[in-house]
Amino acid sequence: MGEKVCCIFNLAPHYRAPIYTLMDQELKCDFYLSDRVTTPIKLMNYNDLKGYKKTLVITSLGTNFYWQKGAFRLAFKHYSHYIISGDPYCLSTWLILILTKLFRKKTYLWTHGWYGDETFLKRKVKKFYFSLCTKVLLYGDYARNLMIKEGINPGKLVTIYNSLDFDAQCKIKSNLKQTNIYKNHFKNSFPVLLYIGRIQPIKKINSIIEALKSLRDRDINCNLIIIGKETVDEHIIHNLITKYQLEKNIWFYGACYDEEILGELIFNADLCVSPGNVGLTAMHSLVYGTPVITHNNFVNQMPEFEAIKEGETGSFFVEDSIPDLCEKIIPWLSLTTLKLEFVKNKCFEIINQKYNPHSQLDTLKKIIK
Repeated sequence: MGEKVCCIFNLAPHYRAPIYTLMDQELKCDFYLSDRVTTPIKLMNYNDLKGYKKTLVITSLGTNFYWQKGAFRLAFKHYSHYIISGDPYCLSTWLILILTKLFRKKTYLWTHGWYGDETFLKRKVKKFYFSLCTKVLLYGDYARNLMIKEGINPGKLVTIYNSLDFDAQCKIKSNLKQTNIYKNHFKNSFPVLLYIGRIQPIKKINSIIEALKSLRDRDINCNLIIIGKETVDEHIIHNLITKYQLEKNIWFYGACYDEEILGELIFNADLCVSPGNVGLTAMHSLVYGTPVITHNNFVNQMPEFEAIKEGETGSFFVEDSIPDLCEKIIPWLSLTTLKLEFVKNKCFEIINQKYNPHSQLDTLKKIIK
């Protein structure tokens, strides 16, 4: 594509490096990136992008509102296409949208869009906000369907999904095989549940501990591996483990950023359980063929929950219900060899179809002609 595309993003987290690199190479994007980090997250090296131009400084305007210093001036530059982080709280983006609309330039807001719990006022503001852009790039179809119900033109709404480092994961996956990593650690042959992600209250890891105890009371023994960076909240989980005498069945692996190690750990687990919002964990687990269980209150979910298909790539349990979580876990612990192969293929298939950088790039190429 000959004409350069202007990308104005709040930040570039490390997991976005593969898609941003493809955009850098094939769309010839110029990147203007901020460092707006509201939660602990690893950023990619901005200088790895050939089109990286500048870091935009964020100025807080009180409450949730903020301004990207210098961003609105980009509307006057010789770009005809703008891909922008679609956060309505960024007031400089409003100005960019108004200016580019006056200049008859095309803008694409990359955003969660709709959550489903918007107040009347927020719905009105969001509808006007999204009316200012050419297209809305959404992480999932759940948000798209909600926006269509709000009367937003379906032709304006494009689902782009999300992605991790798919190519690297596929290469690792091709060499994976069943190992004794869990048998050697736990000294037993119990099924292994896995949690991977941030260890924080919103993820409700306590619910997995409660479920382990309930399952044990029914003579269904499981092990659990928790992969994630230690936080101040971890002592609460440790206290619960001690209370239920589950120390021998739980492996606190800690933080790990080595994808080959993670691949083996995920591939060899029987089931990934994410009792809170599931997010990127779903993609990470599914690409290695491991099904995912998370809760069924989609208003409180992240868009990636859509990759879970009931009975094929995982299950949904009633939010905060330990008995229902146990009932959803049990069927996944004794799959036949044939069913297990079917599940692993289905898990990978959904990532291969939608949740990867190449699929995202194809979507961008179709709308930026």
